[in-house]
Amino acid sequence: MGRAFEFRKARKMKRWAAMSKAFTRIGKDIVMAVKEGGPDPDANAKLRAVIQNAKAVNMPKDNIERAIKRASDKNQGDYKEVLFEGYAPHGIAILIETATDNNTRTVANIRSYFNKCNGSLGTSGSVEFMFDHTCNFTINGEGIDPEELELEMIDFGAEEVFTDEDGIHIYAPFENFGAIQKELESKGIEIISSGFERIPQVTKELSEEEAADVEKLLEKIEEDDDVQNVYHTMKE
Repeated sequence: MGRAFEFRKARKMKRWAAMSKAFTRIGKDIVMAVKEGGPDPDANAKLRAVIQNAKAVNMPKDNIERAIKRASDKNQGDYKEVLFEGYAPHGIAILIETATDNNTRTVANIRSYFNKCNGSLGTSGSVEFMFDHTCNFTINGEGIDPEELELEMIDFGAEEVFTDEDGIHIYAPFENFGAIQKELESKGIEIISSGFERIPQVTKELSEEEAADVEKLLEKIEEDDDVQNVYHTMKE
């Protein structure tokens, strides 16, 4: 098992505590996908992926349809994806993905969290290079040989394929998302969920007290409504 397996295992222990947070995040993803490629999932691969993720967290069908309809409204504002980088106490790098309709508010909020928790908000590129930007798929593994699938998916950029109780997982570099999605769909393989993650190249182990300092900052950031994902280099 490689880094993607270990990363996923650690992340599973820290899923969004409140389902409403997941719904808010996916709602923004739907708006961005519809604005980019239109409201028809058959013609919009990005929207198809978001709908799969919505179903994976048990988002009701009515909620999904309302979000698509709302996103199609010309009066619906768009969200801009903004990446924030910085350091928590004890030298832990933090990467924050946000989706915001008010960048001034988001910048002010993120900066205040770092300041209050003895961290420092960095400049663009200051920590992003410490993370590998990856895409991932979880598929229904029924009737599929993971080893055979891995050999096939290598041609489309897959770097790691592994299985757990949730299904078969495929990890690849960020830029290979479209090719893998297209190949899985052409084979009629059920995609349970898909997305993007930033996996730290190296992690740092902290004492219990030091980890608590970092967790304090992470909690403040994750509670912000503009925040979609948070990644860090602290060893779980």
